[in-house]
Amino acid sequence: MVRRTPAGAPAVSVHTSFVDLLAALPADAIVAVDMPIGLPDVSGKGGRGPEMLVRPLLGERQSSVFSIPSRAAVYADTAAFTTVEAWHEAHRRASAVAMATSDPPRGVSIQAFGIFAKIREIDTLLASRPQLRGRVFESHPEVAFWRLNGGKAMALPKKIKGAVNAAGMDERRTLLARHGYDRAFLDQPPPKGAAADDFLDAAAMLAIAGRIARGEAACYPNPPLVDGKGIPVAIRV
Repeated sequence: MVRRTPAGAPAVSVHTSFVDLLAALPADAIVAVDMPIGLPDVSGKGGRGPEMLVRPLLGERQSSVFSIPSRAAVYADTAAFTTVEAWHEAHRRASAVAMATSDPPRGVSIQAFGIFAKIREIDTLLASRPQLRGRVFESHPEVAFWRLNGGKAMALPKKIKGAVNAAGMDERRTLLARHGYDRAFLDQPPPKGAAADDFLDAAAMLAIAGRIARGEAACYPNPPLVDGKGIPVAIRV
């Protein structure tokens, strides 16, 4: 997480859960999170409405926007996986549920499946604590960079074949520096437990949280959709 301190300076920290992250913030803090919020009962082509709206904005970067399946698929298997075989079997089960709850039928990508546990954590929290729905908002790093870059997608990827792309990272540091970050803060090594690209993504999320707090954020779609639990479904940047 990257947050503003009471003195206005950015600070970075790593938290083991979203509950712990919220506990480290003031009770009225606005949070922009790189995680899907709001799950459909039936998933359509291209995923949820927000994903379909923002993907065309990103040009060559649009593959970074995953299609999120139905709530039933996300909750198909909530066990902890102790072996690679168990992980792959759980992925197959989730894909089978996703196929049965999507039109046209579609399974679950490995990338989306990898964040299911985090999706469930936030989903459960917002369902049980509806007051958080006015403070915790979904965003997306590449869409955030697009917005901060004047509506132009980043020219270079952050990663190439799973490896960090130094030129793409530098492109994003330069952009964030134009939006008020000190370059020395952006150039520091990420804290233990966080990857270098995750650190820059978190810095972008703080910039979007500021836009939301000031009433400047764009909302896709606008007005937001609402899922079966009453949770708003939209990406804000």
